[in-house]
Amino acid sequence: MILALLWVVCAIAAFLYARLYNIPEATALRVFPAFLLEATFFYFLAREPIRARLERLPRGGLACGLALAAVAPYLAASFALGSFEWRSLVWIGALAAAAAFWYVVLPHKPASDIMFLTFMAVVWLTKVFHGLYLSPHAKVPLEALGQLMWFRTGIFAMVSVRRVKGLGFGFWPKAREWRIGAAYYVLFVPVAAGLASWIGFAKFKTPSLGWERTSFLAVVTFFGVLWVLALGEEFFFRGLLQQWMTAWVHSEWGGLIVTSLLFGSVHLWYRAFPNWRFAAMAGTAGAFYGLAFRQASSIRASMVTHALVVTTWRIFFSG
Repeated sequence: MILALLWVVCAIAAFLYARLYNIPEATALRVFPAFLLEATFFYFLAREPIRARLERLPRGGLACGLALAAVAPYLAASFALGSFEWRSLVWIGALAAAAAFWYVVLPHKPASDIMFLTFMAVVWLTKVFHGLYLSPHAKVPLEALGQLMWFRTGIFAMVSVRRVKGLGFGFWPKAREWRIGAAYYVLFVPVAAGLASWIGFAKFKTPSLGWERTSFLAVVTFFGVLWVLALGEEFFFRGLLQQWMTAWVHSEWGGLIVTSLLFGSVHLWYRAFPNWRFAAMAGTAGAFYGLAFRQASSIRASMVTHALVVTTWRIFFSG
C-alpha cells in the first residue's frame, strides 16, 4: 500500500516537473520508469522490515544483490532512450560492486572505514556519473540516477553489510527531530546572513516563477534534498564520521569541529576549484547540522536543518 502510494506521488511529481520545465511528454515517459525503479529501491532501504529480511542473506549474496540493483535503473533509462553503452554499464557495475563488497572482503576496522568514506567521496566529487548517464534534455539530469544509486548503495553497504548502529537512520523525522532540525536552521540563518555578506557569498533574488510555482518548487526541493542529498551527506558525515571522530579525538566538540571542517573542504570543488566561499559556508552550516545531530542523536534532525538550508539557498539566493 505504501509502495503504491509512493508510485502515485512520484508520478504526480514527475508530471508537474515536466510541465514546469516544458519537458516533452515522450522524453518524460521514457525516463520515468528508471526513476520509479530507483525510488522503489530507496523504499526498500527505508523499510526496516525489508532490510531485516535482506540481512538474513549471506553477506556475499546481499552484496551481489546491491551490485545488480545498482545497474538496473541505468539499463531501464538507457534502453528506453536508445543510449546504452557497454562502457557505462561496466563502470557503473564496477563502482557499485566495489562499494557493495567492501565489507565482505575487508575487515570491519577503522582503516577500512576511512578508506570506504574516501572512496565514496572521491567518486562523488569527480562527478563520474555525469559522463556515464547521457541526459536527453537539459532539464532532465539523468546523472541524478547515478548519484541516487551511489548514496543508496553506500548506505545499504554500511547499514546492512557493515551493520553500523546508533545513527538514527530513517527517511521520516519524528516530531522531536523536526523541532530540533528547524530550531538549528533558525539559529543558522543570522549566522549565514552575516558570513555571506562578509565574504560576498551570495545575493538575494526574487523568485521569477511566481509564488504558486515557487511554492511547488520549494516543496519539491525540500523533500528532494531531505531524502537524497541531506540523507546521504548526513549519513556519512554526521552519522558515521562525526561519531568516529568524536571517539578518536576523545571529545564531542573536537569531533564536531573536525567533521565540519572536512564537510566544508569537500565543497571546495563546487562549480570551480577552489570555491573557498562555498566551502566556508558549508563548513559553518556543517557545524549546525552537527549540533542538531548531537542533540537528537539522530541524522533525521540534521537532515531537516540541511534540507531547509539548501532549499532557502536555491530558491532565494544566487551565487
